[in-house]
Amino acid sequence: MVSAAIARKMRLTTARGVFSNIVSVCRDGLSGGSVSHPAGQSRRRNRQWKLACLSRLAPVIHGRERELAIVADLVDRARRSQGGALVIHGEAGVGKSTLLAAARQHAPDLRVLATRGVESEAPLAFAALHRLLRPVWRYVDGLPRPQARALRAVFGEGDTAAVDRFLIFLATLSVLAETAANERPVLIIADDAQWLDEASAAALLFAARRIEADPIAVLFGVRDGDGPGFAVADLPGVPIGSLENDAARHVLNDRAGQLVDEEVVGQLVRATGGNALALTELAGALTADQLAGQVPLPDSLPVTEGIEKAFLARYDRLPPEARTAVLVAAADDSGRVQTVRRAVSALGLAPEALDAAEGSGLVSVADGTVDLRHPLVRSAVYRSAGTSRRRQIHVALATALDADGDFERRVWHRAAAVEQPDDQLLQDLDTVAEAAARRGGHEAASAAWERAAELTVAAGPRAQRLFQAAQSSWLSGNPVRGRVLARSAERDATDLLLRVHVHRLLGQIEWNTTSLNGGYAHIVRAAQLAAGVDDALARQLAMLADSLAAWGATGATGPDPVSLLPPLPPDAPPTVRATMHLLDGFRAVARGLWVNAAEAFRSAFSLLERSDVSSDHILHPNLGIATLHIDDDVRGLELHTEELIAARQSGALTMAEHALTRAFGFQLATGAWAEASAAATEALDLAASIGHSGLAALPNAQLAVMATLRGDGAAERYLANATAIRDTHPLGIIDLLVTDFMHWARGIREGANATAAVNHLERITSPPVQRLAALDRVEAAVRAGRADLAGQWHAELTEFAEGTGVPFARAASEHAAALLADPDSAESHFQLAMHAHRNSLRLPDRARTQLAYGEFLRRAGRRVDAREHLRAALATFEELRAPAYAERAAQELRASGETARRNKTNSEGSLTPTELQVARLVAQGLPNRDVAAQLFVSPRTVDFHLRNVYAKKGISSRGELARVPLG
Repeated sequence: MVSAAIARKMRLTTARGVFSNIVSVCRDGLSGGSVSHPAGQSRRRNRQWKLACLSRLAPVIHGRERELAIVADLVDRARRSQGGALVIHGEAGVGKSTLLAAARQHAPDLRVLATRGVESEAPLAFAALHRLLRPVWRYVDGLPRPQARALRAVFGEGDTAAVDRFLIFLATLSVLAETAANERPVLIIADDAQWLDEASAAALLFAARRIEADPIAVLFGVRDGDGPGFAVADLPGVPIGSLENDAARHVLNDRAGQLVDEEVVGQLVRATGGNALALTELAGALTADQLAGQVPLPDSLPVTEGIEKAFLARYDRLPPEARTAVLVAAADDSGRVQTVRRAVSALGLAPEALDAAEGSGLVSVADGTVDLRHPLVRSAVYRSAGTSRRRQIHVALATALDADGDFERRVWHRAAAVEQPDDQLLQDLDTVAEAAARRGGHEAASAAWERAAELTVAAGPRAQRLFQAAQSSWLSGNPVRGRVLARSAERDATDLLLRVHVHRLLGQIEWNTTSLNGGYAHIVRAAQLAAGVDDALARQLAMLADSLAAWGATGATGPDPVSLLPPLPPDAPPTVRATMHLLDGFRAVARGLWVNAAEAFRSAFSLLERSDVSSDHILHPNLGIATLHIDDDVRGLELHTEELIAARQSGALTMAEHALTRAFGFQLATGAWAEASAAATEALDLAASIGHSGLAALPNAQLAVMATLRGDGAAERYLANATAIRDTHPLGIIDLLVTDFMHWARGIREGANATAAVNHLERITSPPVQRLAALDRVEAAVRAGRADLAGQWHAELTEFAEGTGVPFARAASEHAAALLADPDSAESHFQLAMHAHRNSLRLPDRARTQLAYGEFLRRAGRRVDAREHLRAALATFEELRAPAYAERAAQELRASGETARRNKTNSEGSLTPTELQVARLVAQGLPNRDVAAQLFVSPRTVDFHLRNVYAKKGISSRGELARVPLG
């Protein structure tokens, strides 16, 4: 008779053999091996077979058939160059890491790159990214030079000059794309992503969001409710829940090596909530008789919330030397065996203590690395140690790292080990912070300066470090933390110039994220403090304050900063004189003095006409704002094009987003609607890629206007998106433009319902958007019988036109006058409007005037005279693809007695905004790699869109592309 133990062993051996065979068959099938399929099997059937094949592996990670299928689909799509990302998330111990390991096992034909978040490594910028990219570092040589330089600088190669963090993100995407192009599809696995250092997390999320036509799959494993948070709301997620009884029984049987009683299975599932790790630990901790149901279970079980206690119990049973070794491994963040052994030796123990710890199963040692069985081991063991014991361990690790030459880690261990100030440590923390800031690791820089501030006794130096920490938090996209740190710095600051910079930073945070008035008050205060200390800075801050005032900011107290400034010296540099002209111009805008505003702004433009000030991040943007205030279309397009070119060349994504959204209004106004749509679409894409959800509000609102003008049903989606963002993200000063564009879109949408249209259009409050929507506003008011409102808006247009002399404004003023005039005098106003349009770039408004003039003439019985204007209007509206206006012009033309010959728009030949961006750059002669660098995508994505362009335009070469119309 065969014993129960032998029978159990036979069953397990058979199961392993079956599993091995299944793995072999699945690997052959997934890698295109010699697996026979029914003749004529379709791609869909083949995919179903692959998923079914993976599902047959479910008994190995019990109860996860659905999750396996989703992961298999992601990997399969990567094989077809349809890359994507998944976030696998759940509570600790639920089985996320097991599923990620299965993904690796079931993708033998993919190049797997893996990294893991380590809680204690959070202050080390790009540490996790370095581990991920190290195996494919050779591809850095093939990157565009700025990207290669940035990535080398981050990882300690080449120069140490400051780099834009987004350039590093682009370089990460490029390395992954190069790996996929030169080797095979890539699978990226980032486990414990909630503990990734924030710079690495941002880089990987950027790459995950920009994967489009690349054979790359990204899997993140995230523990719910733990860590500093992981911004993945926009990526598809796979929640990992509790195991049901059937799956739990398999887990228990496998771990225990015996059949577990059904009633015991039910008890353990209820006790653990179906947590896979808790079940596994219980199966190893309970006796065979308890699992068989022959002996009652203990009253107290290490259930889900006590998994750490189970690990700790095992830790407590170890000899003292082994416990010390495990504690060292838990406190270490390098994962290097030699570091841990040196630290153990520094504590007076034999290096073999690590071997005894390995025997416990709490740590593993392989290929020169030390790994803990589970992150909960790290937290359980580290937290169980007393404060003084932890300090001893950190001192030992710092000593060990001194031998390894790992300066940054050594400094952090020293910082964790001290209570009293240490001047050398403070200097070293400053060095670490400065290095992190130079390479774009602003989160790490902030952490280092904040820790240094905690250890600084003197108020002045402490305030300086708090300010630097605040500035780095702001640059890392954490304005809440930046505000807290800056306010702490303000309380401690004794140096006057430091207080200036603190108020400047607080103002920047306030006007961008919370309150325009609050930001204005801080900037005014900064200007007041700077006067007499740094007059050049004071002038710049005073100009900035008046720029905010031109948008309606109020509430500052104290003397006018300008009154505190000395007279401008006659030999002042052009940039300083231009700054003061801008100040005068903004001040005039706030008072409605358009003559003075136009004169001052044009003086500033003239002074800097031959100067490149694109690198001045205060002067250059405010020059662009000045063009917006006086509707200088030519300079507005030039300045924002300069800004965009500089941003593309340097990889500065936030600057690119700024240039794209600010150029939109000029492009829309001048009839470059394809470019405007492409700009807003790219800005929306960039906002998503860099994880700044608030930045998506403005391009969504702009696209809503664009879609409404073109009769596109997507307008409602864009409006809903902008509304949702406004409800959840404070937008600061930009909220003014967002709401105005939304009101404009809704006003256009109302169409024939003039009263409803006026209700929206009269809620537009910013003068630049009011003028963009001027003809819509006046026409809607006239149709609604609101002559009073139309008259008020006409008067405002006239005042602006007379003050600035802008041709478009003169034309709009005369157009409005014609709509308000009696029939006998209306024609003269239309003629004056048409004359003014000759000197304006605003083709859509000219077509609107031609349409209105044609309507007037046709209704006056002058059908022949009307046709010329109606034909011209129809041609422009068809070129713009503005169907509502085109149909209105066509109807009027038919009513005049002429058959309207409509140009048929071939929608199949119309390029998407992204295709248009790609086509324009390729048509300029740029190779795909350079186009990819400028559009912040991979070369393969460029190739994908370029092939679509060729197909739509019926061409096959770059030479042909340079000769075909793209709009």
